[in-house]
Amino acid sequence: MRHTFLGITTVLFTATTFAQSGAPPAVGTFVTAEEIDAVVKAQGGGADREIKIVDVGRHNLGVAVLRRGALKPGGTLNGINHTKMTEVYYVVSGEGTMIMGTDVTNVRPVAADNEIVTTAVGPSNNATFVKPAQERRIKAGDVVVVPLGVYHGFSEIPDHIEYVSIRPDLDKVLPAGYVYPAIRK
Repeated sequence: MRHTFLGITTVLFTATTFAQSGAPPAVGTFVTAEEIDAVVKAQGGGADREIKIVDVGRHNLGVAVLRRGALKPGGTLNGINHTKMTEVYYVVSGEGTMIMGTDVTNVRPVAADNEIVTTAVGPSNNATFVKPAQERRIKAGDVVVVPLGVYHGFSEIPDHIEYVSIRPDLDKVLPAGYVYPAIRK
């Protein structure tokens, strides 16, 4: 399943990539399963890391991998939003209960020099949910679209969840040409 998704992603990169002049590119961009695994291992099994950020002409496109460990249900429900970025998740392993919405309190901007802002998703805010608008169990093979500005997080993760994120960067807030240090050649 992961290889199918990566093949589709590569086709999307190739089909939508245009040089600054607007001419079609001469080559596509590949993100291999080995690169994804190397980034997951390098990050110690957690967090949100961009694998590659590609300049596709009018905008950039980021490909990231996220892995979250177990999270027991109950307690405070926290989320994050991104003010300039929509995300598309493809769950490659594990499962969890995802929550989304905009009914939040205690909004705290993520520091402008934080790697989440500078390299992953641009300007973002953390907050506490008053009441999520959506709550849904997601598992390997599922695709989730998180619109710009929508707070999102998890209320439960039994063991882990790992997902690849495709991030269209229409405002070019992310550094084009970025490649995660552990896979640079």
